[in-house]
Parts: sequence; C-alpha cells; structure tokens
Amino acid sequence: MKKLLFTLACLLITLTAFAQHGHGKFSPEKFQAELEEYIIKEAKLTQQDCTKFMPMFREMTQKQRAIYERQRQLRHARPTDEAGYKDAIKKSDQMDIELKTLQQTYHEKFMTVLPASKVFEVIKAENRFHREMWKKWNHKKRK
Repeated sequence: MKKLLFTLACLLITLTAFAQHGHGKFSPEKFQAELEEYIIKEAKLTQQDCTKFMPMFREMTQKQRAIYERQRQLRHARPTDEAGYKDAIKKSDQMDIELKTLQQTYHEKFMTVLPASKVFEVIKAENRFHREMWKKWNHKKRK
C-alpha cells in the first residue's frame, strides 16, 4: 500500500510538471514539483524517506521563497541618497545571512529524519537542479 501511495505521489508530481510544460510563464508549483522529483531521483530517496523529509523540505523552500521575494523587491528599489544605498546594502547582506541560517537550521532538521549521507545527496541534487534550470532559462533567453 505504501509503495502504491509513493508511486502515485511521484506520478502526480511528474504529471503536474509535464502538464505545465510549454507554458511560457514561470509556475512556482511546477518548479517545486520538478525540483522534488529531481531530488527524489538523484538522492535515491525511498517512499519512507519522502514521507518524513518532503514536508520539511517544502516548509524550507516556502520560507526561502519569502526571502527571495524580499530580495527581488530590494533589487528594484532606487535609493535617492547615500544613506538609502547603505541601508539597501545592509538589508541585502542581512537577507543573505537569513538564507544561510535557514538552510543550516533545516539541514540539521533533515538529519533527524535522514542519514547525513542522504542529506548531503539532497543538497547536491538541489544545487545541480538549480544550475541546470538556470542554464535552461538562459538558453531560452538567448533564442
């Protein structure tokens, strides 16, 4: 029964990703589904691993997205004086620290449900996924 549920969950993630392919607009849901599918495959997570790990991973990515949104807003800001620029730099630095602290906190949490070796593979897979997506997006922009 558990294997069936795991298979159905993977299938749902895959179908969601493929159903949204081809639409030119960025979809956070599609991105998340593709990321999770990639991590499951590359880190060789079992159904049991996914059951314990994925809720924490989704929680982390949701918190990261909130910080990324604040960073995006800051990049579009146009300070009018030196004090404004200084403040923007300090805020940017603080958000970078927030992101790293968040990652560190969640990596510790991940290691309570997965062996460190699998957490390491998850981290590597997530980084590879982001690099591959970045290359894909840049390639599309040049065309």
